[in-house]
Amino acid sequence: MPAQIFDAFQVIADPSRRQILQLLSKDSMTINALAENFEMSRPAVSKHIKILYNGGFISIKDIGRERYCTLKQEGFEELQDFINYFDKFWTTKLNKLQSILNQKSKK
Repeated sequence: MPAQIFDAFQVIADPSRRQILQLLSKDSMTINALAENFEMSRPAVSKHIKILYNGGFISIKDIGRERYCTLKQEGFEELQDFINYFDKFWTTKLNKLQSILNQKSKK
């Protein structure tokens, strides 16, 4: 069965996945160490990790018998592009408003 494809916003929509990302922002962690932070089964945590992995948010490296998860920048790029678009949008709108207010104050 092929992996289910989510866009970046679907990947981070789940609070558990956001928490996993926050935990991994401190350091790489094993899947077992991540699972200890949740009141859900290890298979449920593994499912969230698979979604984060498929979305490009994390990489998984096998070291001995453990699987270590590490953040990857790739998954965050779509989010950053979206945010940058609206940052530019609002900056343009506010600059236009400032221009109008400056013109009115000169009159």
